[in-house]
Amino acid sequence: MIDIDDQGTIRVVTLDRPDRRNALTPSGLEALEAAVDDPPASVIYLRGAGEAFSAGADLEAVATLADDADEGEVEAFVRRGQRTADAIEASSAVVVAGVDGAARGGGVELAAACDLRIATPQATFAEPGVTFGLFGAWGGTVRLPEIIGLGDALDLSLSGRVIDSQEAQRIGLVSRIVEEPRTVAEAIAGNDPAALEHIKTCLRSRENKREREDGEVAAFEALVDAHADTLQELGGSP
Repeated sequence: MIDIDDQGTIRVVTLDRPDRRNALTPSGLEALEAAVDDPPASVIYLRGAGEAFSAGADLEAVATLADDADEGEVEAFVRRGQRTADAIEASSAVVVAGVDGAARGGGVELAAACDLRIATPQATFAEPGVTFGLFGAWGGTVRLPEIIGLGDALDLSLSGRVIDSQEAQRIGLVSRIVEEPRTVAEAIAGNDPAALEHIKTCLRSRENKREREDGEVAAFEALVDAHADTLQELGGSP
């Protein structure tokens, strides 16, 4: 599900589950967290295989957890997603998301945890959880307002609408639109590794994030329980 290719100063990490639009299960999230932890490169380039960046959480997995007798399973899955996003943000490497195709829900949230989001002209973004009774709980309510401002974060989260790469750039969700996002990651990897790490550490310092993430977990658990039947229906489709 997660492919790692180390190429000197750059590590290419591919979400490699194209048949499910690179949707992530708990094991996939765990593998992604390991891939960004203490890498041997100064830059990580995160991409998706096939025609999507990532559909986010695997809804079939969420539906299974909703039916599990252990009510703590839903919280564990949300916490796993949050830890993975936190690991991306805290990685010693600069993490560049190359978004080509669809980024949805948790896919947007994982991209938001990256240091840079570079899109192709074909990239699209959406937080569609609201359309089936959920919301982005992998740090989405924490990071999106910081990146694009409260107004646009509310717009995307409350409407569930799809935006193209140009609108994503206008609101600040992506930094650049290029035909090949990897070229941006490679250019950054050509800079001094120590300088890159210090710049990232200084600019990304944050406070009170855990308290806000706790609120995400509680709200998401309640919604999964309330919409278990809908999740079962959605879980069978990629």
